[in-house]
Amino acid sequence: MDLTDLNASSYIGTDESGKGDYFGPLVVAAVLATAENRERLLSLDVKDSKRVADKKARRIAEAITAEIPCSIVAIGPEKYNELYSKIRNLNRLLAWGHARAIENLLDSCEALLAVTDQFGDPKYVESALMKKGRSVKLVQETKAEKHIGVAAASIVARARFLEYLDRFASEYQMTFPKGAGSNVDNAAADFCRKYCYDDLDKVAKLHFKNSQKVKALL
Repeated sequence: MDLTDLNASSYIGTDESGKGDYFGPLVVAAVLATAENRERLLSLDVKDSKRVADKKARRIAEAITAEIPCSIVAIGPEKYNELYSKIRNLNRLLAWGHARAIENLLDSCEALLAVTDQFGDPKYVESALMKKGRSVKLVQETKAEKHIGVAAASIVARARFLEYLDRFASEYQMTFPKGAGSNVDNAAADFCRKYCYDDLDKVAKLHFKNSQKVKALL
């Protein structure tokens, strides 16, 4: 199927945020892109969230969620750690999130096509879909953020991810940096000194290598 121009098609775009971040949730969003709302998305300067500053992403996401059908599946750290301990495969967990976001959006609108960024074996998402999701054609491709519906989903997911970090910062009175670099290791060690290592389960994805680095710092 030629996806170079989806301007005239209605489709569900999905994308995630938080996959590579030690702190915070894994968030998957789905947005219904149509010929009618495409101009609105363009006017909001929707593009891949990796190319959008946090403040602007929040502003764009607020407009999208207020005006355009979308759904958000946010898996907080505690639930994420619980699911990962059972599944032991990040791509399968991602697939579940994408499938659930599609299914949730189909509860309130109709679409014949869903487009998502390919992150692993395509069968993962296909097998995770249920009855409604299997009624749509699922297309997975690399760099799918070039499609405005997927780009919009990436921004909505990013904004919800940032909301979680804000909530944690307020609750624990400290900053939770993005990513998984050495600054994250140091922040996690500071968190453990202020609280305890077992409390990391509430704010971080424990299977990341950062957890071992934090133990070494402590």
